[in-house]
Amino acid sequence: MTTRSGDPTGVFGKLGVTPIIHASGSVTRYGGTRTRPEVLEVMSEAARVLVDMEELNNKAGEVIARLTGAEAGFVCSGAAGGLVLQAAACIAGSDQFKMHRLPDSEGMKNEVIIQNNHRFHYDQAYRAAGGKLIGIGHGKGCSAWELEGAINEHTAAVAYLIAPFTNRRALSLEEVCRIAHKHDVPVIVDGASTLPPRRNLRRFLEGGADMVVFSGGKGVRGPQGAGILCGRKDLIEAAAFNASPNQALGRPMKVSKEEIVGLITALERFVEEDEEQEMADYRGKAQHVVDALAEVPGLEISLEHDDFDYLIPTAVMRFGRDWRGPPRDQIAQAMEKGTPPIYLHQMGEPDELAVDPLNLLDDEVEIVIRRLREELLRP
Repeated sequence: MTTRSGDPTGVFGKLGVTPIIHASGSVTRYGGTRTRPEVLEVMSEAARVLVDMEELNNKAGEVIARLTGAEAGFVCSGAAGGLVLQAAACIAGSDQFKMHRLPDSEGMKNEVIIQNNHRFHYDQAYRAAGGKLIGIGHGKGCSAWELEGAINEHTAAVAYLIAPFTNRRALSLEEVCRIAHKHDVPVIVDGASTLPPRRNLRRFLEGGADMVVFSGGKGVRGPQGAGILCGRKDLIEAAAFNASPNQALGRPMKVSKEEIVGLITALERFVEEDEEQEMADYRGKAQHVVDALAEVPGLEISLEHDDFDYLIPTAVMRFGRDWRGPPRDQIAQAMEKGTPPIYLHQMGEPDELAVDPLNLLDDEVEIVIRRLREELLRP
């Protein structure tokens, strides 16, 4: 049985920071995920040795390319940092004059087309590199002719978001790639939170994407500040030129040597793991929550696991017409203000709360169940 450490004399206790129970998935705001022990070991070893960072970047990129089936790879500063480098590579390429002008992209190909139902908080990263976002479609979908009509001589790239709870009515990645490539326009994909399943490491590139970025933390359980950028060789090389240790736009988004070797170690372990066993563990924890709360009057609760929204087995609570207890938001807030604070998955529908088992240890599952019963059954 795996159990949590609530030692108040630990490193966070000394700082006066309260440990939490993270049942919200891999949300960065709540610490991301638990870093693998073997990753921490190699990071500690790397901290005692000095190397040429360009050589390290190149060798790490070769590993990423091998494990993702890409032409090339690069360790970036988290998925958001990867978005900045995607845009910089498409706008300025490896042209040093253009690179050093960014984010001033006036006179360059700087338009980044994105479906409006793919707009999200982090698309600001494209604008940080000088990208001018061109939205197409509407909240319920997008048509091929809208993408065709938006592409012009100023188009640098088409951005594509793949994430849970994005609109399934969007143009497919394959259709977007077909149209964009007809005009020699690259397609850049944000797949930050789509691992596992492991097949996604290759799936989006096989679907036609030119560059894909994944979080190096989240399901991979590497350093939380690292990301995986992979794709077309010329574009990855351009991204690297725009990144640290070079004196370019990406210099502030530095990735340390410790994080680079940690990310590569985590990715190798991730690929080697038995996904069926991993999912069985998540399923067991989620089902335990479902079974424990199934008799709460008026509550709808089920185990959800699919290829779109719930990428690992998750216990989903729905507060429908028959619910007579406290409001959903009140329950979530009470869980967060309790001892210990518990953060639930809230990215689904407005009437849903969920328990995502990605970060939950065995005894934490029991604590979550106990606290949920207290709040759900509160008069």
